[in-house]
Amino acid sequence: MTPRERILMALNRRKPDRVPLEIKMTPGTFETFKEKTGSTDFRSYFNMDFREVEFNEPHKISDFSRYFPDLPAEATITEWGIARVPGSMPNYHKKISPLSKITSIKEIEEYPFPDFKANYRHQHLEKEIEGYHKSGLAAVAFLEMTIFERAWRIRGIENFMMDMISNQDIATAILDKITEMSLFMALRFAESNVDIIKLGDDIGTQEAMIMHPNMWRKWLKPRLAKVIRVTKKIKPEILIYYHSDGFIEPVIPDLIEIGVDVLNPVQPECMNPVKLKKEYGNRLSFWGTIGTQTTMPFGTPDEVREVVKHMIETVGRGGGLLIAPTHVLEPDVPWENILAFVESVNDYGY
Repeated sequence: MTPRERILMALNRRKPDRVPLEIKMTPGTFETFKEKTGSTDFRSYFNMDFREVEFNEPHKISDFSRYFPDLPAEATITEWGIARVPGSMPNYHKKISPLSKITSIKEIEEYPFPDFKANYRHQHLEKEIEGYHKSGLAAVAFLEMTIFERAWRIRGIENFMMDMISNQDIATAILDKITEMSLFMALRFAESNVDIIKLGDDIGTQEAMIMHPNMWRKWLKPRLAKVIRVTKKIKPEILIYYHSDGFIEPVIPDLIEIGVDVLNPVQPECMNPVKLKKEYGNRLSFWGTIGTQTTMPFGTPDEVREVVKHMIETVGRGGGLLIAPTHVLEPDVPWENILAFVESVNDYGY
């Protein structure tokens, strides 16, 4: 069985030859990996069954200086116009929103949103995806922060949440613009023959959703549904993965209804993966389930093995599981635990 066949079989809820896995690392953890293994390619080293594809970076970032008159010298600005001030660790930044002070739709219309339609941003996709397929690998498109996270990052979380209540024209204008951009990107991924599209927005906290489920259903569900519907019209067999950290149980049936096939990361500290498998395993697959707040940093290697074995025997029963830590592995995760995770997948996943 090729890696591509394996991951597609698993996520289509059939039993593969072994459970596929994923690992993601912070820069600090990646340095440890290189030191311990002598390799610079952890995806190949750990036999991951897919590779991600994305749009190319822009040749030039627009001038956002008018939105940040007092920005610190060490700050950088993304193509979305979000300023990032370095924090205490390499992968953490303080984010400053460029549209935090707007008061009119006109200011949104004049905002220099990224241009993803330029050919150089996406003309490589067909060749890159074909290359992965010829190598036996699945191609997975990254389009997380699909709608909501982009909106609040450029507007500011407090501002945007209030917009959805008291400045609804502004909320609508921002969400519609971002949905239009995500729709174009998703269509290009589907046209390019990608196997899986990673969509998602963080809508959960540790114990509850960020917003009432009915607010999510009003503002985000119809827009996400449109992206999925039009994408599956281009490639019906494409798998739609949806990411949200935290607790999102109230809207899982809604996600299934609009065409989500795979739920990520299924944080065990917030939701019970075994319970979700019993409730939704005939309609939904799961990607994740190994806690990065508990098991990976604080468990012993033997405890990591036990948790992996349990998830494979329960959530992975009959297919429907890609097992992975539920977030990037931080430098405080012991190297022995990373090895224990991979080795136990190989020991128990066949």
